[in-house]
Amino acid sequence: MKIMTLLLNHLPMSSACLALDTAWIPAFDPAGVARNLIILGIAYLLSLPIGWDREKATRSAGIRTFPLVAVSSCAFVLMAVGMEGELRGEVFSRAYSGVITGLGFLGGGVILKKSKKVHGMSTAAAIWLTGALGVACALERYENAVALALVCFFSLRFGKVVRAENDDFGDE
Repeated sequence: MKIMTLLLNHLPMSSACLALDTAWIPAFDPAGVARNLIILGIAYLLSLPIGWDREKATRSAGIRTFPLVAVSSCAFVLMAVGMEGELRGEVFSRAYSGVITGLGFLGGGVILKKSKKVHGMSTAAAIWLTGALGVACALERYENAVALALVCFFSLRFGKVVRAENDDFGDE
């Protein structure tokens, strides 16, 4: 903010040019940036094993998709949480519902039906859960985020053993 004010004060201005008001420009907060990068990094790291498992299983979404889902969900909620003033609750509510809707749309894109079998249900559910993991990180509910990551990873990893015995379900 100080830099912007100094730059604007040293610009040549004619009498017809009005001085710009820089009060609306928020101050740059390096500590806030570092805090947000750490939170986004936690969301990224917790979702990485889920993406790795889907990538290893050669699913349509994998090592790139799942961390991006977690980080973007986290980012939208971080921005809403950072709002100030009387609109904060409304902005948070809209951001949160937008994340949920977007995750449903993204998950729906990986579901495929071939004859009587449906493929991609587990990947779609994992996308939704990974978004919830990102939201939990944004709200600094790391215990929830870790629990979600573990449940998702172990369900995808070891659910295959149970599924192999009952392969006529057609799910996956």
